[in-house]
Amino acid sequence: MIRSKLSLSSYLFVGSMLFGLFFGAGNLIFPVHMGQEAGTNILPTIIGFLLTGVGLPFLGLLALGVSGSANLYELAGRIHPFYALLLTVALNLTIGPVFALPRTGSVSYEIGLAPYIAANHQAIALFIFTLLFFSAALILSLRPSKILLWVGKILNPLFLIFLAILIIIAFCNPMGNGAIPPAQAGFASAPFFRGFTEGYNTMDALASLVFGVIVIDTLHGLGLSQPKEIAVGALKAGIITLILMSILYSCLSYIGVFSANQFPVSDNGGIALAQIADYYLGTAGDILLAVIVTLACLKTAIGLITACSDIFCTMFPDSVSYRKYVFIFTIISFIISNIGLTEIINLAVPVLMFLYPLCITLILLSLLSPLFGHRQSVYVCTTIFTVFAAFGDVLNSAPAVVKNIDVIQSVIHFYYSFLPFFDIGMGWAVPAAAGFVLGCLSVIYSFIRK
Repeated sequence: MIRSKLSLSSYLFVGSMLFGLFFGAGNLIFPVHMGQEAGTNILPTIIGFLLTGVGLPFLGLLALGVSGSANLYELAGRIHPFYALLLTVALNLTIGPVFALPRTGSVSYEIGLAPYIAANHQAIALFIFTLLFFSAALILSLRPSKILLWVGKILNPLFLIFLAILIIIAFCNPMGNGAIPPAQAGFASAPFFRGFTEGYNTMDALASLVFGVIVIDTLHGLGLSQPKEIAVGALKAGIITLILMSILYSCLSYIGVFSANQFPVSDNGGIALAQIADYYLGTAGDILLAVIVTLACLKTAIGLITACSDIFCTMFPDSVSYRKYVFIFTIISFIISNIGLTEIINLAVPVLMFLYPLCITLILLSLLSPLFGHRQSVYVCTTIFTVFAAFGDVLNSAPAVVKNIDVIQSVIHFYYSFLPFFDIGMGWAVPAAAGFVLGCLSVIYSFIRK
C-alpha cells in the first residue's frame, strides 16, 4: 500500500523505535559519570554533550534523508568508492561487534548482576549472562521486519516507564539536599569542550549513519515511497528522538551531579547508577535498574546486529547471507564482551577520536552539498585535512604504553604546537574548515576558468 503521509501514531512509533535504537548502554552510563565530574559546571558541559550526543545524530539522520542516499556506503562514495568501503567497514565494526555491541552485554551485567556476585565468580557469571543476553538479541534480530514491533512498540515504552520511576524519585529527593559539588579535572577549565568530546562516547553520531537505514526501510515498509516523503518522515522521527534524548541526558547528568555528594566519583557510570538505585530503593532499586539497563541494551543490540548485518550484505552481496552475518556478529560480540566494561571503553576511545571527525565532516558536507554543487573536490579536500588532524587525536588518546613511546611523544608535541584546540580534542576543527575553504576555492577557480 502506497501512502503520501503517515498518521501521528505511526511517526511516534517510528520515533520511539529510533530512540530505542540509540538509547542503550553508553547513553545511560556516560551522562551520570560526566555529571559526577562536571559538578558546578554541569550546564555548559551538558550543552556541549547534547551537541555531539543528540545534535550530531539528528544531523546524521537528516543527512541520509536529504541526500537520498540508501546508506553510509553510498553517502561516503561521494568522496571515493574505496574510502567509502573503508569508512563503512570501520564504522560498522566499531559500533557493531568490536566495541558498541559488546558494551551492551557488559553494561547490562556490570549494573544488573555484578554487584551481587563474589569476586572469584565474576568471570563465569559474566560469561553466562552475556551468553543469555546475546542469544536473546540474536533471536530477535533474525527477523528485521519486526524491529518496529519489538523496539518501537514493546521494549522502548517499557524502558521509558521504568527509567522514569528512578528519575522522578531521584529528583524528588536529591542527594546532599541538592548541593552541587565543584567541578573536577578538565571539567573545571573547559567544561563545554569536555562535554562535547564526552558525547563521542555514546557513539550515536556514528550510529545515526547506520540506524538511519533502518528508519528509511521502516518508512518504506509503512508505505512511503518518494524521496521527499522519506526525508520528511525521517525528520519527524528524528525530532521525537531529539526531544526524548535531550530530556533524559539532562536528567541523568543532574542525578550524577547530586550523587557526588554521597559517593566518590566512580570508575564508570555503570557503577554510579548501581549505587544511586540502591541508595534510593535498596533491593527493589537494584532490580529496577537491572531491568532498565537490560531493556536499554537489548533494544540497541537488536538494532546494531540488524543494521550491521544488512550493510555487510549490501556491500558484499556475494559473501554470506543476512542470517549468517547475524550469527557471526553476535558471536564476536559475545566473546569481546567478556573482556569487561572499563577495558572496552578504554580501547574504544582512540578509535572514536579518529572516526568521529570523519563522520562529522561527512554529515556537514552532505547537508551543505547543494551550496558547492556537490563537487567531489570539496569532499576530498576537507576529508584529507580532517584525516591528518584526527590521526593526532588518535595518538593523544592512545593507552599510556603507546603514548609514552618517544617517537609518539614527538609527533604529539608537533600537533600541540601547530593545531589550535588540539589539547581539548578538537584539533581537527581548524584543518577541516581550512580543507573545506580550499575545496570551495577550487570550485570557484574552475568555474572562473570556464
